[in-house]
Amino acid sequence: MASADGETQARTGGEPAPWQQPMAAHPPPHLPWERRFHRWGGALLLGFAVLTAVAAGDALMTRGESYAVGALSAVALGLQIWWSLVCRKLPDGARAGQVFYVVRFAVTAALSLLNGLFSIYAVSGYFDAVRTLPRRYVRAALLGTAVIMAAAQSGGLPPDGVLGWVLFGALLTVHAAMVLLFAHLGTKQAELAAAKAATIAELERTNARLALALEENAGLHAQLLLQAREAGIADERRRLAAEIHDTLAQGLTGIIMQLEAAGESADPALGRAHARRAAQLARHSLGEARRSVQNLGPGALEHDELPAALRKTAEEWSAASGIRAEFTVTGTAEPLHHEVEATLLRIAQEGLANARRHAGASRVGVTLSYMDDEVTLDIRDNGRGFDPAAPPPRRHTGGFGLGGMRARAERIAGTVHIESEPGQGTAVSARVPLVAHG
Repeated sequence: MASADGETQARTGGEPAPWQQPMAAHPPPHLPWERRFHRWGGALLLGFAVLTAVAAGDALMTRGESYAVGALSAVALGLQIWWSLVCRKLPDGARAGQVFYVVRFAVTAALSLLNGLFSIYAVSGYFDAVRTLPRRYVRAALLGTAVIMAAAQSGGLPPDGVLGWVLFGALLTVHAAMVLLFAHLGTKQAELAAAKAATIAELERTNARLALALEENAGLHAQLLLQAREAGIADERRRLAAEIHDTLAQGLTGIIMQLEAAGESADPALGRAHARRAAQLARHSLGEARRSVQNLGPGALEHDELPAALRKTAEEWSAASGIRAEFTVTGTAEPLHHEVEATLLRIAQEGLANARRHAGASRVGVTLSYMDDEVTLDIRDNGRGFDPAAPPPRRHTGGFGLGGMRARAERIAGTVHIESEPGQGTAVSARVPLVAHG
């Protein structure tokens, strides 16, 4: 039997079969009065039956039957007292409970045949069968109790004559039908209780898995937060590096050029002009550095829109470098988001700085074009050009030239394309989405 049970559990994934579940076979009482009745109900019914039989006197029994009833009643009382003491410590379906039910069944059958009033005590067989017997024997025990009840109520066994048999059959049919009905209802209730217990167990397992998943998610969330923080730090470092390159590095380069020109100039007035321009560049670079640290937009956009800021930038660059610069606007100009304007201005500044440092150009053209859904910025020069597949080494420190322009454009979902050939000049084209201000 143990091997068969183990095979059944293996086939069902380790879960006990329905008939092996204690809750399904022997649903425990949930109310205090049910526990008390299971313990003391039989003794109370026995006492009531004895009192009724004594009140009836010799009308239903002979003297010999009275002695037999007295002896059997004493046996039944001792059996009930023993059961009331041990039933609290026994699980449902225990072997001691099965023995108790069988012995009591025999005693109640004998008492009921001797005196039909003891069918009052026999009723207890209906209440204890589910708790004391294995499930496969419950209906047989209930039908046996129904036979005792029908025999006691029809005058005992065997019945007298045809009428007695008819009465016994009718009473047995009524009791059997009630037994089967209540047994069916009890089975359904037990199945519902087992299903509810299984559902609760599954919910507990699901909650445990959910708690584990939440713990894992919490760990992943913390990891993502750490990665996001590290990415934010790296992005801020790249921003500051690019801003320093676009402000301090370019400003210092202009200051050096102006100071060198002042030192090489034989004309004192021209030298002083170069020195004043160097001081202006220093003050301007200092202001731009402060704005970069505070994550503010370029100072050129503080009072002017993008077209005016680009025009001034081109004019100031032309005056400082001595290279002719032309600025053109196409399309209908409109206010842009400050990030878009700042990105395009920085790209223009870097493109002009590259043209001055590397191109050796005599003319530069800057074109700002407004289209339906994008804005383009083109910077063209007539300098020496280069091979884009193998660009020459950059002489400035940090490497924020063409790569810096591309990085700036990509931050706002834009692109930067470079077209150049040796001896044919260079064209830088930045395309960014047209995001209006506000």
